[in-house]
Amino acid sequence: MGASFRESMGWLHTWAGLVIGLLLFAVFWTGTLCVFDREIDRWMNPSTRLVYSGEPIAIDGLREEAGRLSPRTAPWAIVLPTPREPVLSIGYRGRGGFERTLFDPLTFKTVAPAESWAGTRFFFPFHHTLHLRIWHLGTWLTGLAGVAMMALCISGVIIHRKIFVDFFTLRRSRQPQRLLLDLHNTTGTLGLIFYFVMSFSGVTILASVYYPSGVWVAFEGGRSGYVRDTYDVFSRPHLNQPGPPLGSLDAMAATAREAWGGLNPGLVRVFHHGDRNSYVEVRPSIEAEVAMRTDPFFFDAATGAVLYRTSIRETTQVQQFLTGLHFAQFRHWTLRWLYFALGLLGCVLIVTGLLFWIESRRKAHAAADWKGVGFVEGLTIGGTGGMVLATLAFFVANRVLPSGATFRGVARYELEIWVFLAVWVLSFAHGWMRCGAAWIDQCRLVAGLCILAVALNGATTGDHVLRAWTDGKLAVAGMDLVLLAGGFAAAVTAWRLQRRRQGTAPKQFRHHHLEGQSS
Repeated sequence: MGASFRESMGWLHTWAGLVIGLLLFAVFWTGTLCVFDREIDRWMNPSTRLVYSGEPIAIDGLREEAGRLSPRTAPWAIVLPTPREPVLSIGYRGRGGFERTLFDPLTFKTVAPAESWAGTRFFFPFHHTLHLRIWHLGTWLTGLAGVAMMALCISGVIIHRKIFVDFFTLRRSRQPQRLLLDLHNTTGTLGLIFYFVMSFSGVTILASVYYPSGVWVAFEGGRSGYVRDTYDVFSRPHLNQPGPPLGSLDAMAATAREAWGGLNPGLVRVFHHGDRNSYVEVRPSIEAEVAMRTDPFFFDAATGAVLYRTSIRETTQVQQFLTGLHFAQFRHWTLRWLYFALGLLGCVLIVTGLLFWIESRRKAHAAADWKGVGFVEGLTIGGTGGMVLATLAFFVANRVLPSGATFRGVARYELEIWVFLAVWVLSFAHGWMRCGAAWIDQCRLVAGLCILAVALNGATTGDHVLRAWTDGKLAVAGMDLVLLAGGFAAAVTAWRLQRRRQGTAPKQFRHHHLEGQSS
């Protein structure tokens, strides 16, 4: 504890930010990408670059196909298309994981399977699990990051006596720590509410993971009983007796759509297909509202009679609203771009906080011959700039690797992930080896990879920016434009860092350097 409450909060803010900063950046960066996870999917899986306007689709013609594709004992589902995800899919959970077949929603012709995990299967799970599934370790770490971010938001407000003045202060000083502090204060104040709400809602979504084991005793059936009571889940057993053919799925969807006030269904799932006790679940689309609704209808599979309509409790509705607010899957492009901009702002907030710690201690550590600043700087370079580099390498690998590529039994999507991880690890080594120039190097690499990814996309698919825009493939064109904008920003940053580095070099060094260049 410090001499005052504000000093204590300053200590908390400094060290919580330093210890959790890199984890926070990974969570914020991947969360920002997930705002456009469906668009990243379409860019990385060219076969799914379809155009769909959102009109209702008749799915009765897929009943036989779905029954043929899925095992008789497993429930199968038809996931209906949306303008953001314009493919229709039939999926089921098999022994090897979730299997699905993709279709064009207008012609019902099969579409080549997705060969990349892209946004929804790589960045989205990374955002909340870090792909560390054992003992829910990744989920616990992201929960720790969420709690730390809330503590940082509160302590940051407390330690700033003039927070509103700081918001409008951006001094262009030759002293790096002063500029970094102003940037940190400005980005922190501008997105304060967003950072707190995202952290709080993220922890709330995963709250059941953090419950102690004794909590489940209060529910009949343990954890499954908790899910049943919370979400009012309906089920009926498999009788192992042959039943009548499957009824009209379109009629069941129409009944649900009318009850929902015109809201289209997002998923139609069939349980116990071919059994006398077979039933159908119809769930609403999550695009129309902020809340991620889970109030499905359940129908008898043969007759189409309504068996049950889920009734969601008010407390569950609050949780669904927070979930929808965090995931941002609702159809509102202005808010989606705002989420994206504020997410990038949060990344800048984290980076400037780490850099301010480094610059404010650089001289003192050098005088005392301590290695702490160099170590933290290398970590910061690898954990922030390296994460951006790894993401871009992931995109470039996706465009370079041929369809069906394998290496010693490793599938194509796994090769992309290995490229991501390899570049991320190498960026840490680069940060420690070239501490002084690493930021410039990595900014130049980011600029080059951005341009390369756009060029490769046009060369390998023909969907360059103008053509994609003209053909209505706005997701592809938007992805390319964001990459080009990011490349331009990285190039300008590298140029400014190089000028600053040359400008702060000793006069004698600059004199000899210029003489060497002229000779």
